[in-house]
Amino acid sequence: MTQWTIGIIGGSGLYGMEGLTDTEWLDPDTPWGPPSDRLLRGRIGPVGFVFLPRHGRGHRLPPAAINARANIHALKAAGCTDLLAISSIGSLREELAPGRFVVVDQFIDRTVHRESSFFGPGLVAHVSMADPVCPRLSALVADAAIAAGADVTRGGTYLAMEGPQFSTRAESLLYRQWGADVIGMTAMPEAKLAREAELPYALLGMVTDYDCWRPDTAHVEVAEVLARVGANGTLAKAAIARLADMLPVTRTASPIDTVLDQAIITAPACRDQAMLAQLGPIVQRTVAA
Repeated sequence: MTQWTIGIIGGSGLYGMEGLTDTEWLDPDTPWGPPSDRLLRGRIGPVGFVFLPRHGRGHRLPPAAINARANIHALKAAGCTDLLAISSIGSLREELAPGRFVVVDQFIDRTVHRESSFFGPGLVAHVSMADPVCPRLSALVADAAIAAGADVTRGGTYLAMEGPQFSTRAESLLYRQWGADVIGMTAMPEAKLAREAELPYALLGMVTDYDCWRPDTAHVEVAEVLARVGANGTLAKAAIARLADMLPVTRTASPIDTVLDQAIITAPACRDQAMLAQLGPIVQRTVAA
């Protein structure tokens, strides 16, 4: 595939996407249930975009209720070649102050109640998550955010917590000891499912607050987060527009495009046909091959 179609998963405060032309609303029906909201498909110049608000418009869905399998399936079926997740995050490092943007490159998954794979009995697959984001897309996103005027840190480890409550102080201090740099509630299992769907994934994190590890700082409050979300969201939208300008005209192949070639372990004769049908566009390329 030589043309870009970027799926944008909007986080807290990013419930719409302006500047698209040739727009149409999609109402996808997935085997996993409905995605968080309708999809908005359009273009910025020659680049295709498909936008999905992760929490639904109006922020209706708490983190654990987000149907990540339906979201990723719907974006894959809509023709996305790559995914950019926009997420509000808390900071676990002094130098990552509120208002800063972090292009995440690693994750620690502490979620416990979420379906984290498209695969299972009848069709087993093991994708590598050693390097969980796409370095090409991440670099382009960082460049675009800087061009839009954001203060950007390239690289950082994201601790994905279950929520919806914020951390205890003991947890926050522990996560710092583990080497986590930022904390959020939504990137997992989203990033894992994107990899299973052979979609290169990048995450642009918008720091809204310091997590509660700082002894002289008040604990996290929703009002504090919301106060920062508006300014961050404006910059994120500008970064998306700059990304459209900065993408190479031709999308060359990524190794992530074909990860299932080395991941599906179930012998062809033993594969569950109903599961293959359910997975649809997730495995269509592999099965057809």
